[in-house]
Amino acid sequence: MQAEQPLSLDALTPETADPMARRRLEAAAEKFGMIPNMYTRMANAPGLLDTYIHGYDLFREHSGFTPAEQEIVFLAVSRSNGCSYCMAAHSFIADNMSDVPKPVTDAIRDGRAIDDARLSALYSFTTSMVEKRGLPSRGDMEAFLAAGFQEQQILQIALAIAVKTLSNYSNHLFRTPVDAAFAGRAWSDPRCGE
Repeated sequence: MQAEQPLSLDALTPETADPMARRRLEAAAEKFGMIPNMYTRMANAPGLLDTYIHGYDLFREHSGFTPAEQEIVFLAVSRSNGCSYCMAAHSFIADNMSDVPKPVTDAIRDGRAIDDARLSALYSFTTSMVEKRGLPSRGDMEAFLAAGFQEQQILQIALAIAVKTLSNYSNHLFRTPVDAAFAGRAWSDPRCGE
């Protein structure tokens, strides 16, 4: 999914960005050795970039999910929202940093069932939260909790949905090109014929 007419705002650099965005871009360059294309577009609204990074970091640090489970949540939201950029980026992170088994990542990317029962329950619940706009059914919640998750983690999923929706929508509006680092895991939404 992409905007019919992408935004015409320029991708920003630390030299051209507002001071708040500049700090975030410089920190990304230091942390990743690159500035993701997504950040250079989001920098046009410094509050958007700052809110995204702050919320993302809080989810990573305090969600109570393992790194692999965090990636499942981000992939579920990004797939539900049809974000090619975030699907590529989080597939790369899943493969190289978060220890998600590749068959699990590939199942999510392809819209197939996940063999791991706990990860499948997490993926299904997150997808349900996105599609039902935060109104999961009793059955959705019972299946999530029966998989060994806690009620507090439902709120953490709400945080992840908010953060990923910021990035997913921004990427749609800009048609953000996938960075070379993530190109090996490029993805297009099969529901859109992209």
